[in-house]
Amino acid sequence: MKIAIASDHAGFDQKPAMIEYLEGLGHEVEDFGPAAPERCDYADFADPVARAVAAGKADRGVLICGTGIGMALTADKVAGIRASVIQTPEFAHLFREHNNGNVLCISGRFTSFDVNKQIVDEFLETEFAGGRHAVRVEKIMREDDPAFEGVAE
Repeated sequence: MKIAIASDHAGFDQKPAMIEYLEGLGHEVEDFGPAAPERCDYADFADPVARAVAAGKADRGVLICGTGIGMALTADKVAGIRASVIQTPEFAHLFREHNNGNVLCISGRFTSFDVNKQIVDEFLETEFAGGRHAVRVEKIMREDDPAFEGVAE
């Protein structure tokens, strides 16, 4: 699987180890930065990862910042992306199984690297269940269509 990854300064400490971990599992990893731990803006790194996944240049994305929140907010603005902050392996499993999540956002400050590895494992290993969940994901994705005027009251 091809994984796009990035962080900001707050997630930078975990990024090199996560890249090594993912490559050790046999994944191809593209690092979208940053190259150093100096203060930077998460949006500048979440955007290219999300666009790579949306364009099919990567199968999934992994973003690491202080909380994961800023990365998720940014990535989810890109059409075709389903990004979320995930704090437990169980949530990662459900994110994939029920929501067909394609960009994982994790905390480099509040979640240990060992737990983040478990979260990433679930994110990469869990298949989308489809069925009734596919209908729901289609409803989520209609929000990307500028012509969609919202659910009628």
